[in-house]
Amino acid sequence: MNRDMGIPDSWFEVLLRLGRTPGHRMRMTDLADAVSFSSGGFTRLADRIEREGLIRREPDRRDRRAALAVLTEQGGEALNKALTAHVSHLRSHVTSVLSAEDRCHFARILRTLRDANQ
Repeated sequence: MNRDMGIPDSWFEVLLRLGRTPGHRMRMTDLADAVSFSSGGFTRLADRIEREGLIRREPDRRDRRAALAVLTEQGGEALNKALTAHVSHLRSHVTSVLSAEDRCHFARILRTLRDANQ
């Protein structure tokens, strides 16, 4: 999957969260929580993603102690490429092996899990 997406799985999760957030920006601490990283571990991960130009850090205007992670244009392009590969893998390895009825049940289960964990 990493080879096809062009980015590590952990990076994909970060870019996906930012891509789905209005303004494509999140507080670093909130993003670390969202991807289940400790703040120290996430800082190191963000450093690597930032060095590749996929995110940038900005000060949070509402809280001078905090920083925001912002999806860059290059990060958005990487996310789109990764999503294309990800959806292709899901179709090949998950939905293509299920009947139409099973896909409906699966979608319902996924919505239930999503709603319970928001």
